[in-house]
Amino acid sequence: MTGKKMAAIQMASGPNVNANLLEAARLIAKAAEAGAKLIVLPENFAIMGMNDRDKVKVREADGKGPIQDFLSQQAKKHSVWLVGGTIPLACDDASRVRASCLLYNDQGKRVCRYDKIHLFDVSLEETGEQYTESQTIEPGDEVVVADTPFGRLGLAICYDLRFPEMFRALLDKGAQIVALPSAFTAITGRAHWEVLVRARAIENLSYVIAANQGGYHVNGRETHGDSMIVGAWGTVLDRLPRGSGVVLADFDQARLDSFRRNLPAIEHRRL
Repeated sequence: MTGKKMAAIQMASGPNVNANLLEAARLIAKAAEAGAKLIVLPENFAIMGMNDRDKVKVREADGKGPIQDFLSQQAKKHSVWLVGGTIPLACDDASRVRASCLLYNDQGKRVCRYDKIHLFDVSLEETGEQYTESQTIEPGDEVVVADTPFGRLGLAICYDLRFPEMFRALLDKGAQIVALPSAFTAITGRAHWEVLVRARAIENLSYVIAANQGGYHVNGRETHGDSMIVGAWGTVLDRLPRGSGVVLADFDQARLDSFRRNLPAIEHRRL
C-alpha cells in the first residue's frame, strides 16, 4: 500500500458540540479532497467544555449517539478510515466517562475502541494550571491495535505519549502506525511535544500521526498545536504550528520495511 495518504486534523474545539462537529466535518472534507484515506481527529474534538464536567453531560452510550453517528457518517461519506479523536462514552460510574478513541472503516463501520489508559493529573506551577482527569474520566486498561489497509494501526491518546512502555505494547501487537489524538497544553507542548512524538516513532520504527488541539479555547485554556506526521526514521513529514487545518503525508510500506530491515533494533531488544 505504497503512497497511501494520511491526515492529522488540528482544531481549537469549544463547548458547543454542534459547532465542533461542523468544523470537524469541514476539515475531514478538506483532508479527503487532498487524497487522505486515513484521517485522525484530535482529542476532545467534539467538546472542550467550560469545565471538566461538561463532557460528562454529553456522554453517549457505547454504540449509540450523535457524535458516534457523525463519525460513522463522515467515514462512509468520504470513503475514509477515520480515527475519532476521543469522545465521552458512558461507564458504570455516573459521575465519570471513558475517553474513547473509535476507529471507523471506509464503510462507516466501527472497527475498534480504545479507552485512554493514562490520565492527566498534573499541576503546572509556572502557569497555575491544574488538571485532574481522573475526577471525570475512568481509565481504560487494554492496548488496542487494528488491521487497516495501511497495515497495523495502534491507538494512543495524548498523555499516553509519555509512557514508552505503552508504545512497546502496541509494537508487540504489530503496530506499524500509531494514531495519537491529543490536546497537549501550551506549556508542556513547547517543552516536550515534538521530541516525544519523534522519539516514539524512532524507538518503534513506526509512523506516528499526532493530531493535536491547537489554539485558544473559550474556557481560557491554550493548547500547543503543532500537529505532525512523523515517519519511522523520526523525520517530520508535515506539520501545522497553529490554527485549524490539515497535516498530510504518504504512508510508504516499502520504506517502513526497509527501515526495519536495515536497522533491526526491534529484534535486538534484550529486556
